[in-house]
Amino acid sequence: MKNLIIINGTMGVGKSTVCKELNKRLIRSVWLDGDWCWMMNPWVVNDENKKMVVQNINFLLRNFLNNSGFSYVIFDWVIHTDSIMNTIIQGLSDCNFKLFKISLTCREEELIARMNKDGRTNIQTSIDRLKLYQDMDTIKVDTSNKSVNDIANEIVNIISC
Repeated sequence: MKNLIIINGTMGVGKSTVCKELNKRLIRSVWLDGDWCWMMNPWVVNDENKKMVVQNINFLLRNFLNNSGFSYVIFDWVIHTDSIMNTIIQGLSDCNFKLFKISLTCREEELIARMNKDGRTNIQTSIDRLKLYQDMDTIKVDTSNKSVNDIANEIVNIISC
C-alpha cells in the first residue's frame, strides 16, 4: 500500500528542508511542495486561484499515488486548518493509501531566529499561525533544537510503525 505523508506547519518551521531529507531517505518516494503550486507572478490569493491550487495539488497527488513506481508520496504545505487538510484528503478519497498527517512545530523564539536567518519578512504571520497547529488532528513533531537528520529520523520512525 502507498504511504501519503502530509507534513504541515507554519512558514519557517522547516517543512521543505525536512521533506527534502525525507525524499532522499525514502526509496521510491516523490515529493510535492504545495508552495510550488502557488508560484505565480503576480501572486494573487483569491477564490479562483485557491480552487485552482487545490485542484492542481489533488491532480499531482493522485497521479503520484497511482504510479506504481512510488511507495511514498510526501506532500508539504502550510495547511493551518483541519478543513484545508480535509479538502485535500477528500479529493483523494478514491485512492488507496495509508495516511500520515504530521505537523512540524517549534518554540516561538526558534521560529523567529530561523526566519531572521532566512531573511523572511512575514514573521508575525508565522508566529500567529504557530498555535493553530496544536489543535489540529495531526501527529506533532517539535523541531526545536533538533537537526534535520534528527527530525527526519523521528518521522521515519512514525511512518514505520
